[in-house]
Amino acid sequence: MADSTPVLETRGLHVSIDDKEILKGVDLAIYKGEVHALMGPNGSGKSTLSNTLMGHPSYKVTQGDILIKGQSVLGMSADERARMGLFLAFQYPMAIPGVSVVSFLRTALKSLRGEDVPVREFRKLLKEKMDLLEMDQSFAGRYVNDGFSGGEKKRNEILQMAMMQPEIAVLDETDSGLDIDALRTVANGVNRLIGPNLGILLITHYQRILNYIRPDYVHVLVDGRIVRSGGKEMAETLEAQGYDWLLRELGIRDEVEENGTREEVLI
Repeated sequence: MADSTPVLETRGLHVSIDDKEILKGVDLAIYKGEVHALMGPNGSGKSTLSNTLMGHPSYKVTQGDILIKGQSVLGMSADERARMGLFLAFQYPMAIPGVSVVSFLRTALKSLRGEDVPVREFRKLLKEKMDLLEMDQSFAGRYVNDGFSGGEKKRNEILQMAMMQPEIAVLDETDSGLDIDALRTVANGVNRLIGPNLGILLITHYQRILNYIRPDYVHVLVDGRIVRSGGKEMAETLEAQGYDWLLRELGIRDEVEENGTREEVLI
């Protein structure tokens, strides 16, 4: 019997940054084993949602709630949310010169578990996950994202996800800046981790990554609200027609053209 409690849920989520409201009532429920894609034009609030889910202090929740496995996490730090089972893959991973991938992963795993991980156990787990993702073992000796290509940075994020074994993973524009070969490689890595114990929220601007990672549900975020939900065909429609048809249908594009006052910013 499936768990009746979503692994991640937002209820009427309103979020502001610098006193400007960005999210205006987002309702979303993701269960283990499900892959949800969240799409939307620039300025719709996609990055705001991912940062808010992870507890970024610059984003203020003014109404609503975020729950992981039925428990509100609004008062929790990013570390505490991670220990609850939440993982965020960043759109722009940061380089950490002088810190090897293996050292970073062992420290992160220690923080997640609250205790040191025996060397033999850690090495076995790392080899297992790198083999699963078809990564060369020499990768672990390199400094975190230092001199990495765009594809290598994203593969490193997926390796972190494999090691942390979260229950809910938020992938924030994982396809950003990747050529077609790197995109396919990263998507294959994600697909190897998809399973009954993991829920995924895949945030993307384009449909192309959904050619490789098949979502169960597709949601469209516009002006801080989810305005459409459906299956993979929703993403295919957006790829074929763009966002303008939906914005016009909602009366948003006409408002922009008439008034010329609406801010078009990446949020």
